[in-house]
Amino acid sequence: MEVSEFNEWLAQNDLLGYWSRNFGGESRGEGGQRRRGPRASFRPFLWKWDTMAKATEMAGELIGAEDAFRRDVAYKHPDIKDARTGGGICHTFSIGVQYVKPGELPPAHRHLFGAMRFVLQGSEAGTVVNGEDFPMEPGDLITTPAQTWHDHYNRSGGPILWLDIVDASISGFFQVQHSELFPKPVQDLLRPVGMAGAEFGGVRPIWAKGGSNGQPPAFRYPWADTRRALELLAEEEGDPYDGITVRFPNPVTGGHTLPTLAAEMGMLRPGETTRAHRHTATVAYHAFRGRGRTIIDDEVFEWSQGDTFIVPLWCAHHHENPHGESAYLFSISDRGALDALGLYEEEPA
Repeated sequence: MEVSEFNEWLAQNDLLGYWSRNFGGESRGEGGQRRRGPRASFRPFLWKWDTMAKATEMAGELIGAEDAFRRDVAYKHPDIKDARTGGGICHTFSIGVQYVKPGELPPAHRHLFGAMRFVLQGSEAGTVVNGEDFPMEPGDLITTPAQTWHDHYNRSGGPILWLDIVDASISGFFQVQHSELFPKPVQDLLRPVGMAGAEFGGVRPIWAKGGSNGQPPAFRYPWADTRRALELLAEEEGDPYDGITVRFPNPVTGGHTLPTLAAEMGMLRPGETTRAHRHTATVAYHAFRGRGRTIIDDEVFEWSQGDTFIVPLWCAHHHENPHGESAYLFSISDRGALDALGLYEEEPA
């Protein structure tokens, strides 16, 4: 029997030989040893804010509250075609822009995947998580960890927009996704505004124990605090690869923002150029303020305020700010999941 015939026989019996599997690219390392490097199934990509702004505005005109559970326009990478998620910005998490009109009250629900809201524009709005009102201002980050009840409101005279970030692709991979509607359209307010900050801020009560099932409590990270920290740290040397960058920590453990995802905010000072590196985490960047460029595997991506781009895993990348004002890059990565599984690696490029 020839090997090809053997392989065909295995296939007919729902089996597969190890020798037939394609594990991706290989390269020669030091000493002539073979090395298999990680390889993403998707390329770097950038979405311009002008297009997303037009899309959300049109959604606001065409899609009523009765037409959709959430008025959300997702970033859909042309290379991601996973049937479980319908495609997303990458293979492990999804990002979209949610648009809530004045007076709207998207109904309360919960689900077995974590979410975050990074506010882009608007005010006098907020999200209620497990009975606590978290006000929303541009630059704020608010978490709704897995299995937390949440609904939104907008009491202003104009729309509010935020980045919706969910790790549904990960729970979809494990096939554990489920969701549930709250018994009423919106939750009752059970806790005063700022209670989570009082419980898990810089000082905290000795009885505070945090979330459950490994999930952190819902939390709000105000932009005013984030910006002040970045400006105070601006005199420091910073990280050679990411400049002046702060993380949004789990308020109980100090670890990643959610068990699966890490959120950070970086400031690139005028004229700053970082060193190139690569890692097994995939990172999505949103240019919150300013402009600059990121070089990913020798391809230049010019970005300005509102643009969003993806750096796939193991792509060499660095940032440059040739302009006279600081630029702020908000980022989301799947490093939480990779660290938990012992799969994170990083090296200079």
